[in-house]
Amino acid sequence: MQIGIDYTAALKQGGGIGRYTRGLITALAQLDTRNHYTLLTTPDAPRAGLDVFLAHPNFDAKTYPLPERWMTIGWHRLYLPIPVEWFSGPVELFHSPNFILPPARRAKTLLTVHDLSFIRHPQGAVDKLRRWLEKVVPRSLARANHVLADSRSTKIDLQEIYGVPAQKITVVGAGVEARFRPVTDPATLQAVQKKYNLPPRFILGLGTLEPRKNFTGLIRAFEQSPVRETHHLLIAGGKGWLYDDIFAAAEQSAAAERIHFAGFVADDDLPALYSLADIFAYPSHYEGFGIPVAEAMACGTPVICANNSSLPEVAGNAAVLVSANDTGALAAALQQLATDYSLREELVRRGFEQARIFNWPNAAQRLLNVYQTFA
Repeated sequence: MQIGIDYTAALKQGGGIGRYTRGLITALAQLDTRNHYTLLTTPDAPRAGLDVFLAHPNFDAKTYPLPERWMTIGWHRLYLPIPVEWFSGPVELFHSPNFILPPARRAKTLLTVHDLSFIRHPQGAVDKLRRWLEKVVPRSLARANHVLADSRSTKIDLQEIYGVPAQKITVVGAGVEARFRPVTDPATLQAVQKKYNLPPRFILGLGTLEPRKNFTGLIRAFEQSPVRETHHLLIAGGKGWLYDDIFAAAEQSAAAERIHFAGFVADDDLPALYSLADIFAYPSHYEGFGIPVAEAMACGTPVICANNSSLPEVAGNAAVLVSANDTGALAAALQQLATDYSLREELVRRGFEQARIFNWPNAAQRLLNVYQTFA
């Protein structure tokens, strides 16, 4: 079967959807040698990440004629009926792993919707983007022959909000790469400490700086908790949108001198960063999956996360769950996990077991099973 995949997000986005798509398609390339795959990218996407696929005889790559923004405008604002096969060549199935689906002539179509945060937590989205997604996602869902969701939570959202039939949705979750494991090598740990100027004994918050990640709530909880006397709070992640309130909360905090921002952390440095942290805190308001929770567990770091959306699916019984809106509960959880060593040990043990559930080969097999239904 000839399958086209839009690989643009994997090359242009470092975290989130980019990491999900890279992990999934990389594992797929190791798994499937029978189908032929064409990866499509825009000319403004870096091409270095394609080399690993081009070593496989059943993979090739093609480039759209225009940058991502102009392709999006043409298809989804001007509604130009240009089929994706003009650029992919003849394909029997086209998979768009990033919310929106271009028109196709004969190909069956598959759409991945990672989350519906722009509906469930609209205050965390830029108004212009939110309004656009509210228009284009329903159209793409109607156009798709089948839909993939990252979690059972997102599947339920698709059913409740857009009325997508359950049989039209398959859950294909994320995985944890084998490199996410406890890092004990002193030289590696020291190098990461120096590179990001890390404080001693810290609580880690990780993610794009934007409202949905609830870093302001984490800052308030840290300030209220006695843990501020023994730990620092490190927030790691690149700037996203509507992030001024995050920096303002840190600057105005009574614990300001113990709150630090590391900026974007390279993928290769994440296992050491998780391993150096005493606690990983992820009190997000909404997640389609929440890969960092599983990664932190795989690295042996005890986890606190919110009890909403997909996060209980990922955390299982291996994390302390709190309401994202309950600052007091989060503050108490931080102190509990910093001082209750038997609880820490138990969560680390459970975390290793829970993280093993999520692996890319299994996710790729579920994806391949969906592909095969179109053969």
